[in-house]
Amino acid sequence: MSHYFLIRRLTWPAVLLLLGIVALLNEAHVAGWGIFIPLLLILIGVLKLAERVALTREEFPPEGSYPAGPYPGGPYSGASGPGGSQPYAGQPSTSIVPAPPHDLSQGPGGGSL
Repeated sequence: MSHYFLIRRLTWPAVLLLLGIVALLNEAHVAGWGIFIPLLLILIGVLKLAERVALTREEFPPEGSYPAGPYPGGPYSGASGPGGSQPYAGQPSTSIVPAPPHDLSQGPGGGSL
């Protein structure tokens, strides 16, 4: 697993942990709730910096070295249904047809504006 995703998954649990710590400090009369927002901002900043460091340390394959996959320069040549590579019998075409041009000089009822 990527370190970046690990840090992203730990963000909300860390916020909840901070909330619990501040609640505990409030009950012990050590610190009040006024300290929560500054600590929350510090925590979010530290986690964002850790995400950035994790992303810069990730090793990505060099450009152009990705595998071609199932689309080597053309459309998918696999079976399109239970009958093989032939379309279903009686199924309408799914080709893209452009819409007819609209005349904007006429109103919605066909009259002029």
